[in-house]
Amino acid sequence: MENIVIIDCGSQFTQLIARRVRELHIHSVVLSWDAPRSRIAELAPLGVIVSGGPDSVNEPGAIAVDRGLFDLGVPILGICYGMQLMTKVRGGTVASGERPEYGVTPIERRGESALFKDLADNLEVLMSHGDRVAAVPPGFRVTAETAHGVIAAMEDEEGRCFGLQFHPEVVHTQQGTRILRQFLFEVCGCRGDWNLGDWIEDAVADIRERVGDGRVVCGLSGGVDSSVAAALVHRAIGPQLECIFVDHGLMRLNEACQVMDSYNGLGLSVRHVDASELFLGKLAGVTDPEKKRRIIGGLFIEVFDAEAAKVGRVDWLLQGTIYPDVIESGSKKGSVLIKSHHNVGGLPEKMKLRLLEPLRDLFKDEVRELGRLIGVPDAIVNRQPFPGPGLAVRCLGEITRPRLDTLRAADAIFREELQRAGLYEKIWQSFCVLLPVRTVGVMGDGRTYNEVLALRAVNSQDAMTADWVRIPPEVLDVTARRICNEVRGINRVVLDVTSKPPATIEWE
Repeated sequence: MENIVIIDCGSQFTQLIARRVRELHIHSVVLSWDAPRSRIAELAPLGVIVSGGPDSVNEPGAIAVDRGLFDLGVPILGICYGMQLMTKVRGGTVASGERPEYGVTPIERRGESALFKDLADNLEVLMSHGDRVAAVPPGFRVTAETAHGVIAAMEDEEGRCFGLQFHPEVVHTQQGTRILRQFLFEVCGCRGDWNLGDWIEDAVADIRERVGDGRVVCGLSGGVDSSVAAALVHRAIGPQLECIFVDHGLMRLNEACQVMDSYNGLGLSVRHVDASELFLGKLAGVTDPEKKRRIIGGLFIEVFDAEAAKVGRVDWLLQGTIYPDVIESGSKKGSVLIKSHHNVGGLPEKMKLRLLEPLRDLFKDEVRELGRLIGVPDAIVNRQPFPGPGLAVRCLGEITRPRLDTLRAADAIFREELQRAGLYEKIWQSFCVLLPVRTVGVMGDGRTYNEVLALRAVNSQDAMTADWVRIPPEVLDVTARRICNEVRGINRVVLDVTSKPPATIEWE
């Protein structure tokens, strides 16, 4: 099997690079920046990509790679920080940028390059850097610059080492996938014959080896991630898996019943635990979003410990953690915390069960494809993403049962109107957010002073970036009128028109 090794220097986009490589049917392996040359060589990669990162290469203690990386004799592509690191290691100069560049920036080609073969002379790319390459290393030449003279791309004369100051892996970069494709196929000589089916075989074998004769307990939420994780592990170890559906009282309207009904055909052993009073009691008066998530994560483990004791010996806790959860939680060395996820950010330091997270290197669309391949019903596979903490991160401010009921009623109307318009299944994620803000309104002849509801709908491929959905005005109109007329406690509806970045998809 042909491999491409990706050296992770702490970028939020590292796994997105890996995903782009997989989309081209090439197996990718992500290694930490401190992986020794010997570990990289073991994988016999056809090429290496060094990711971006939040550091400056000139800072004391900055992330650095094994210098032996450049003696492997395979093509190397440095992206953003990776390009600056390549420059410093190979004898060039990196300086603090007088004009930092963040966002989409036009660049112009300089001469010929294997990466830009048959592409336009001018491209718009996503830049995100403060430092810049002031002088390329000996034996390198500049192949693209910005309008301000910042070096945007370089390569050595032998055509084996390449540097890109921009991010080809994001959708904002014109022809970014084409640039990566040309590096992988034209420079590295990849064939592109890997597929997710191969990953399934490896994952099943790995689960069997790790778990052995142990027993695994899984928390099912009805969502794509936990359902696919359970189906995958069930394929590997069968009756050694016991599933528990913890109803934390933070789900959408009638969702608890729908969740239990959806697992009838999967052959999973599922126990329903109503812990809503416990969760809502612990969340009473809590308004800080990080504290909410940690309370939910901690209680989740407590409930599992208690339930596991009832079913006999249990050794592992299975979670449907996927990569966006990990990277946003700052779980990788060098990455920056955006927000903690209940799957990875709320766990106690000392937990009775070992964690099993077979999906933590996959993106949402890959998880959906995996689900289809192993027979998970379409009703689950096509479900919009729903956060582990449920409505706790959509009910801003204090969480109370009446506020949750208000949010559930409004959310049901929004989903109903999107479905009626034929839009629901075309949208990555759509939901309502109840704000702890009151505004004056007029209903009939009376004055009201009620809360504000925000509508949020985004499209995305991987949850790392997202764009807000342009919902037709007539759909927004009927949705807002119905919510104000049918849901007590809301007198104003607003639309969130912020993409990710700069915002996250969820508000908390």
